[in-house]
Amino acid sequence: MGQIIFAVLLAAGLGFFAWNVRKVRSNILLGRDVDRSDNKKERWKTMLLVAFGQQKMFARPIPALLHFAIYAAFVITQIELIEIFVDGLSGQHRIFRSSLGGFYTFMISFIEILSVAALIATVTFLARRNLLKVPRFNMKEMNGWPKMDGNMILFMEIVLVTCIFTMNGADEAAHKQLMGSSDPYYGFTISSLISPMFEGMSLESLHTLERIGWWGHIIMVFAFLNYLPYSKHFHIVLAFPNTYYSNLEKKGRFTNMESVTNEVKLMMDPTADPFAAPPEGAPEPQRFGAKDVTDLTWKNLLDSYTCTECGRCTSSCPANLTGKLLSPRKIMMDTRDRLVEVGDNKRKHGADYDDGKSLLGDYITEEELWACTSCNACVQECPVNIDPLSIIVDLRRYLVMEESKVPSELTGMLTNIENNGAPWQFSPTDRLNWANED
Repeated sequence: MGQIIFAVLLAAGLGFFAWNVRKVRSNILLGRDVDRSDNKKERWKTMLLVAFGQQKMFARPIPALLHFAIYAAFVITQIELIEIFVDGLSGQHRIFRSSLGGFYTFMISFIEILSVAALIATVTFLARRNLLKVPRFNMKEMNGWPKMDGNMILFMEIVLVTCIFTMNGADEAAHKQLMGSSDPYYGFTISSLISPMFEGMSLESLHTLERIGWWGHIIMVFAFLNYLPYSKHFHIVLAFPNTYYSNLEKKGRFTNMESVTNEVKLMMDPTADPFAAPPEGAPEPQRFGAKDVTDLTWKNLLDSYTCTECGRCTSSCPANLTGKLLSPRKIMMDTRDRLVEVGDNKRKHGADYDDGKSLLGDYITEEELWACTSCNACVQECPVNIDPLSIIVDLRRYLVMEESKVPSELTGMLTNIENNGAPWQFSPTDRLNWANED
């Protein structure tokens, strides 16, 4: 019966996760195409350093070390899951123990040590969020679900580690009762220290506790797996493709719309016919800039799903630090929320459904966009190479080129550039007048 329950749980857990991943993928593919297939060697290097190696996290060493403890525990404990899956489907108990011998003891002990480090880091993160109230975790956009999401995953981690040590500790105590010290392949490092807590309990009670820990462990794994697509913690999966498809251009180099570039080239070509019809089969002109998520690129949308909501971008944003409304983290959160809404609407009502809302206006205000200084601090700080600036620039591009909405402070400057070739209100012929002054 246990094997049947496990098989059903395994199929349901993996199936529901695959269904959610398919939804996320279809949402991301609503974005415009952008080519990120070049320079594969540099892309692999970026992914290994930034996603796998956590390179940018260590700009802030203390949280980086705490995060690394959880990250390392998450990666290494997947080895133990292999045995749990085999045991669950076969009805065996620690099927690899006899064949691996001392190496098995070493690996389980190593996993236990990592689990203790992860537990310490988890408790510390809970304290930073709720007791120390680190400012970047308590900004306006973090109220409600985002705060609950951040705490929930940490509580799930505590339950998971508790189940692991309940399973191993009770198993260790039961094995000692049966075998004494004659089996050299037990004696897991942490479980040996906590097994005295189970002394005096009957074998039946220990077996029950071990099963509670075992089932609790695997249920928490499946719960965590299927919670990921609804949580900011989906970055555990998406950080790797997101860093692989990073923008490898130098920061500060903006992209130009191909349609605009072609039009300018046409105007500069004395042999071209400006009134010629577009070639047959040419695609319809794109909207200038972005009004909604479907106007952004698929990489922008992948960025939004990958956002960890850590707030490093916002805590480094000069506009935010001076009291402006802009928060780069909120830009990414709003983009993801709008994308989920659009994707659900299209699946429910059809591909052409329009709910009358848009990312610009209903989620992100013009005030936020024009507060941005385009300094790229948010891009530099992001630990998984997310680019909020590219979204901001495209939204501003729509305001300027489609809506002709420009702040009055910029209108004068743009007029001067058009008339005088410089931001200042002086004729080009007067530029050298300073040299004639005494």
